[in-house]
Amino acid sequence: MKVGDEVKLRVRMSARDVHYGGDLVPGAKTLELFGDIVTEVTVRQDGDEGLFRAYTEIEFLAPVYAGDYLEVTGKLIKIGNTSRTVELTAKKVIASSRDPNTPSAADVLDKPIVVVKAIGVTVTPKEHQRKTA
Repeated sequence: MKVGDEVKLRVRMSARDVHYGGDLVPGAKTLELFGDIVTEVTVRQDGDEGLFRAYTEIEFLAPVYAGDYLEVTGKLIKIGNTSRTVELTAKKVIASSRDPNTPSAADVLDKPIVVVKAIGVTVTPKEHQRKTA
């Protein structure tokens, strides 16, 4: 990988992801998905899963509900000796209807809604780096 490269995944939030009333999914679920993205970045960069070190920023911007589809993206923005900094974004691309009269309805969003943004830093110790990007 090089600075500017991205990895992406798309996931449907299910009833198992709900923790709060009203089918609301906790923000921690999105952070779990960010962890998966950062792991893929370090595997592609270093041939090793690395260790997620820190979030330097996190913004929770919109709610996520069971039935919503999220597209989660991580863009490598900085490569240090052992650290990798990743810009993370989760966007709602399909929204469940939330209408009790049509519980299985959903809408593809013309304009995705950014639900969480973050910057994450991961570390891959030199002795674990199997690739040189």
